[in-house]
Amino acid sequence: MKKFNIRKVLDGLTAASSSSSATAQPGTPRETDVIQETLQSEHFQLCKTVRHGFPHHPSSMAFDPVQKILAVGTQTGALRLFGRAGVECYCQHESGAAVIQLQFLINEGALVSALADDSIHLWNLRQKIPAILHSLKFSRERITYCHLPFQSKWLYVGTERGNIHIVNVESFTLSGYVIMWNKAIELSTKTHPGPVVHISDNPMDEGKLLIGFECGVVVLWDLKCKKADYRYSYDEAIHSVAWHHEGKQFVCSHSDGTLTTWNVRVPAKATQIITPHGKQPKDGKKPEPCKPILKVEYKTTRAGDPFMVLSGGLSYDTVGRRACLTVMHGKSTTVLEMDYPIVDFLTLCETPYPNDFQEPYAVVVLLEKDLVVIDLGQIGYPIFENPYPLTIHESPVTCCEYFADCPDEIIPALYSVGSRQKRQGYSKKEWPISGGNWGQGTQSYPEIIITGHADGTIKFWDASALMLQVLYKLKTAKVFERARGKEDKSSTEIVEEDPFAIQTMSWCPESRMLCVAGVSAHVIIYRFSKQEVTTEVVQLLEVRMQCEFSNGDSPDTGGEKTPTLPTPGASSSPQESEPPTQPSTGSNSTDGPRDNIPCLQVRSSPLKQSPGYQVELVIQLVWVSGEPPQPITSLAINSSYGLVVFGNTNGLAVVDYLQKTLLLNMGTTELCSPSDPYPRQPRSPRKPRQPSGAPCDTNDGSNTSEDRCKSPTSDAKDNSFTRSRSSSVTSIDRESREAISSFHFCESFPRKVDSLVSPCLLVGTTQGSVMMVALSLPPGGDQRLQQPVGISSCGTMVRLKGGILTMALLDATGTLLPPSYEPWYDSNASEEEKEKSRKRRPASPPSSQDGQDSQFAVLCSEKQAKVVAMPSQTRIYKHSITESSFVLRADVVQMSGANCITCFCANGHIMALSLPSLRPLLDVNYLPLTDMRIARTFCFSNVGQALYLTSPTEIQRITYSQETCDNLQEMLSELFTPVETPEAPNRGFFKGLFGGGAQSLDREDLFGETAAGKASRSLAQHIPGPGSMEGMKGAASGVVGDLARARIALDERGQKLGELEERTAAMMASADSFSKHAHDMMLKYKDKKWYQL
Repeated sequence: MKKFNIRKVLDGLTAASSSSSATAQPGTPRETDVIQETLQSEHFQLCKTVRHGFPHHPSSMAFDPVQKILAVGTQTGALRLFGRAGVECYCQHESGAAVIQLQFLINEGALVSALADDSIHLWNLRQKIPAILHSLKFSRERITYCHLPFQSKWLYVGTERGNIHIVNVESFTLSGYVIMWNKAIELSTKTHPGPVVHISDNPMDEGKLLIGFECGVVVLWDLKCKKADYRYSYDEAIHSVAWHHEGKQFVCSHSDGTLTTWNVRVPAKATQIITPHGKQPKDGKKPEPCKPILKVEYKTTRAGDPFMVLSGGLSYDTVGRRACLTVMHGKSTTVLEMDYPIVDFLTLCETPYPNDFQEPYAVVVLLEKDLVVIDLGQIGYPIFENPYPLTIHESPVTCCEYFADCPDEIIPALYSVGSRQKRQGYSKKEWPISGGNWGQGTQSYPEIIITGHADGTIKFWDASALMLQVLYKLKTAKVFERARGKEDKSSTEIVEEDPFAIQTMSWCPESRMLCVAGVSAHVIIYRFSKQEVTTEVVQLLEVRMQCEFSNGDSPDTGGEKTPTLPTPGASSSPQESEPPTQPSTGSNSTDGPRDNIPCLQVRSSPLKQSPGYQVELVIQLVWVSGEPPQPITSLAINSSYGLVVFGNTNGLAVVDYLQKTLLLNMGTTELCSPSDPYPRQPRSPRKPRQPSGAPCDTNDGSNTSEDRCKSPTSDAKDNSFTRSRSSSVTSIDRESREAISSFHFCESFPRKVDSLVSPCLLVGTTQGSVMMVALSLPPGGDQRLQQPVGISSCGTMVRLKGGILTMALLDATGTLLPPSYEPWYDSNASEEEKEKSRKRRPASPPSSQDGQDSQFAVLCSEKQAKVVAMPSQTRIYKHSITESSFVLRADVVQMSGANCITCFCANGHIMALSLPSLRPLLDVNYLPLTDMRIARTFCFSNVGQALYLTSPTEIQRITYSQETCDNLQEMLSELFTPVETPEAPNRGFFKGLFGGGAQSLDREDLFGETAAGKASRSLAQHIPGPGSMEGMKGAASGVVGDLARARIALDERGQKLGELEERTAAMMASADSFSKHAHDMMLKYKDKKWYQL
């Protein structure tokens, strides 16, 4: 166990040695000075846990009707499997090729995937993390369609050349049996029929295979006789084919929007040709062609008319109309509009047997950005309420925060207000995709994910126990007036597309106070309440933050000035404030620059606020002399102090949200006291600016006001990377101006000479400065609302390389000192209830005695981390995190009862450092920065959790905790559960007597090596999967391990055949012996009479 001695280190340090590594002088430590660091490297391990959200760029889908599991494949080779609510699984094909088709081995716990790189794979779903058992890579032909009959081990694979190959899914070997395109069509067409677009066997006769070619030719192939029974031809290309369950009819969908119905025994002409969405001409001519019907399914019911479900087929005059799914039932045709284009759909039926009445009950529709399930059993075809967290991308995610180990009561509170927001009109039935079982996780702490979106919405998600469920949705745009049209749009908006987009958030789980900053330079403060209220006038505070000037003077603002608050030790720098209710006095005329105009207009009509988060105060930055306000780069709220602080490239502002007043509005350079030990020196021209974000000193006198007030849109035009916490401050080529990058409220020692702790604010900048601001708070109760809060700047405390990312405070024992907070109370409740709960949490950090340091400030920048003793402000430990790259996100987190710093670097490394000694505990090259989205959304949380947006629609959660990695198998859900396969349909007495029932086929006799021979080795290559042995053992030990046991049986088959041959030979020898004895007996008694025997 690492022991860290404060006294021993401090004795050998002086203030001048702050730039060098810490050295310790020999000395005898006192028992009280020893900090024991319990975290070791063995406590850390990095691994992915779960992926939530909608599969990005879906391409295919399959459903197991017995296991009730849905599989979705994507264009990037990903597989997502869904069961009941909370049962999800993600796996990935190594090649990354698009998944073109999926086929379940129904009720076998296995899945076949066909990829665009002409490979097919067998996945074992009987283990919690599915693995590939076998792969087969075709080298000479492109795969276009696959078909696996129910309870068959032979997979039909159609190709672009029009041929059909047959694969044994147990051994993943090719059969020598091949259906060649020229044999299938013979002379029925003069040209090549095109790729195979459909394969299916006759529901009543497994020996007859229906093959659809793209050109419009359909062939019914006799597998035993190896010839075509019938050929059906239509002059339009085929997209899909569907059987009637009796095997006497099938339906084809075509490229001209028609459906043709064929009688199996009448190939000459279709028995029916309909155009579901075509306009029927009065003169009896052929209807006008429509868009292609991409897929059709034909499902029968025992009691009524069959269902015909199809996608596409709309008339060409419906330009701009959304994608539709059409349900034809009897004489009624229902057109269901979808929000996004349809990728695929499946009709869910009661039976897995194709030769029985199908009894369809639902349709699963896979859209480009959504998954919809339609109830076929209710009038109007309502949709089921989707239990999966697939709406993460409803509006693009712009920022993300992760809170693990929250207060227990916060999730029920958010759920109770969020449950009232649910839509009505869903189907009354249970969600039909109901397979799998939840994991048996031991972790029970509450976890919350908050996502900010481009349309101004904020979503709270319950992320406990590796699941994700939306709790509550807050629409921040309701606070503002909405432009009704382009001509009505305010000319003051600096962001045209998403003026309400969320840029950064600060949330206090204990007090439930929420503060959000948007891209239009606005800040909104919310309180949580269980009561509905109507706010007559939204409280507004306009703040004029402007560029710094080298002489420290600010120009005439054109607005009213409020004198500096008379507080002890207040900064002498000019502070400006606007009365909260005073209307804007700015002008926006065409003949002069915009001034004092906010970017958005707060609504003037009464605002009805439902239970949940309700607006307390809106703060808006205004235009200054024709320049738009700079975007807000950092934000913090403290419920105990009643303060909100925010900053940008111009400086920082502190707002008292209880009194609705601006307390401080100060430039970054003004924040530094005259005795600043870190003065800003002119930058040396000999030192090139480092692209990794090394500190660049400002030359205050060289920057004109025009440079300093540059619009943020000009900052990042040519930069491929923008720092996650700020859209305006880049790490590759940042402005020389020093922007505010982080805040931390704390109870500490504002100055070196202080011996008592008091409320403070730590301020970090993009150039590595850490400054201390002292806060003087009036007593609680009514005095807090009447007396002003005092603020004084204490100058720069320490300097680091790179922009400051995170700051925290430890006590003398190394325990984290979180910011003080006020317990939540309902501001709309009765006065008695308020008084019961409204007691400010006492802050009780130890006071300093005998000049001894009793706190440690933990500071982390883009380049390094430092630990500084307080109040002496002496640097006692320093660690260089990266030289060649820069840190994107850093957080001080709690894990295994101790604290550490976790960092995510732009070069993909995830690191952890111990506290307070900054000893490296973890360094893993996990994920190189390939997308701005990852930088913007990556965040760490307590108990070893982290997450990021891996695609625009999906959240990837990871853990850096060894304990979580060890328990992951238990925590993950199970996809496969033992279920009895339903009984096959009864053939009936007369069908059994006279025939006519389903005809079975011994495919082994036809496709096996004995009958069909071996396939060409150059056609496809067999690749054993990484999960072969492991998956086989896991499945064989299960209750139903038929599939894996079949593989073992294959290995033993040769031995059993040999034993059978020996037994056959022995039986033949025995039969010969018996025959000989019988002949001898016959000769012996041949001439004797019966009475002589």
